[in-house]
Amino acid sequence: MSSNLNQKEIALISCIEVVLMRKGNVDYNLVLARLNALYGCKMIDCYEHPEYLKTVLKEVYKENYYSIINEFRVELGDLVVEEISDFINILLKP
Repeated sequence: MSSNLNQKEIALISCIEVVLMRKGNVDYNLVLARLNALYGCKMIDCYEHPEYLKTVLKEVYKENYYSIINEFRVELGDLVVEEISDFINILLKP
């Protein structure tokens, strides 16, 4: 993995974590616990498997799921490059 990709990965996951923490530590910790329970992974692993994050976010945030994804996009701002855009698009697919 190139260091440039690694930086994008860290930036994306950090932004996601910031948004989720703003929504409340209980739900954020639930997301982490569900990722671990369902997939045996941590948040950083979701860069390679956004479908894991999608499943857990829909479970935890239910009707607020799409507003959470929109907040990710706002938080990312100029960081939305092709690789990250692909990640967000996977989260937005029905």
